[in-house]
Amino acid sequence: MTLNIDQIAFFLFVAAIVAMLARLIKIPYTIGLVIAGVGISFIPFSNPLELSRELIFLIFLPALIFEATLYIRWKELQKDFWVVITLVTMGVLLSAGVTAAGMHYLVGWEWKIAIVFGILITATDPVSVIATFKETGVQGRLKLLVEAESLFNDSTAAVCFGIAVTLAMGQSISFSSTVSTLIASIGGGILCGIVVASTLLLLSGQTEDPLVEITFTTVAAYGSFLLAEHFHCSGVLATVTAGLMIGNLGSLGSISDEGRESVEAFWEYAAFIANSLIFILIGIQESHENFGYFLLPILVAISVVIVGRAFAIYPLCAIFTLSELRVKITHQHALFWGGLRGALALALALGLPLDMPRRSEIITVTFGVVAFSVFVQGLTMKPMLRFLEEIPTLEENKRSI
Repeated sequence: MTLNIDQIAFFLFVAAIVAMLARLIKIPYTIGLVIAGVGISFIPFSNPLELSRELIFLIFLPALIFEATLYIRWKELQKDFWVVITLVTMGVLLSAGVTAAGMHYLVGWEWKIAIVFGILITATDPVSVIATFKETGVQGRLKLLVEAESLFNDSTAAVCFGIAVTLAMGQSISFSSTVSTLIASIGGGILCGIVVASTLLLLSGQTEDPLVEITFTTVAAYGSFLLAEHFHCSGVLATVTAGLMIGNLGSLGSISDEGRESVEAFWEYAAFIANSLIFILIGIQESHENFGYFLLPILVAISVVIVGRAFAIYPLCAIFTLSELRVKITHQHALFWGGLRGALALALALGLPLDMPRRSEIITVTFGVVAFSVFVQGLTMKPMLRFLEEIPTLEENKRSI
């Protein structure tokens, strides 16, 4: 898909209006964008508008991941490291397994195809729920758990997805080569993130020019992703690593105080632009999907995805019940319902090989699950947080300020 400057300007104008209206009528901003996208789909453009894997992966994803990771504090993440690791490894496998079994037995998909779908749809989207957290002022451990689990979950799902596609396309792969591929993809992604971030942190320490420092962080976000992808490693994990390093090590002096304020303001705006464009485009694409033709697979997929998410959260959190890492039941509920599907799941589905069996069906079903996630889970997330008493009161907000 090619976006020209006229379309980008128009979409950003629409996004600004939607942001104002969403705050006025108190609905999640991302849902307003999707609705706007559906409306825009009726406007004729000279360029055909559709999402593509390249657009999501190479343009939007690095910016969204980097901005989200930039605010995660390493000391806080260390405290819940084993909880997060358990959720993004065993949790991904459990969720993918339950989903795949449901699609195989209830819809009749072949096992290999069901597994591909099960893995790609486990990739949760932190963007929508993080936006809700910002609007409601949710802080503390719950915010950390949801953000960290979503970000690292994406990395695990993306890595496993490549192996699942290889098997689904009939290519043989041994257990030892599978393990080595996983290690290389994960280790290589982390290494690429470390190399790029370390280099740019050293360079940023030689200047106090905020514009130069912003440029370095932009290179870190996209450079780490592209470098890792070039070597067939995890670009998502590379950008997560780079964001963690710059967000934490940068505060020790590599980035000046003035530069840090400018960097945070820049990335907040960059994330706003990326969110605006991607959710508008999701709305446009949703309006073109023939959901009625695949209604049964979509309804089954929504059901098994929810069940799979429950298996990924509640039993695994129970492991830590008797330890200091115990996760409150209200936090577990938020993790369960806050596992929204979005950009990465769509990117993986759209990137399936053209000769993949049931490719069009997988893409349509994925869009169906994303639509449910955005509208149903997105709209009910804030009331649920309020019901669970996870939204701070006005007095608590004043004390935190």
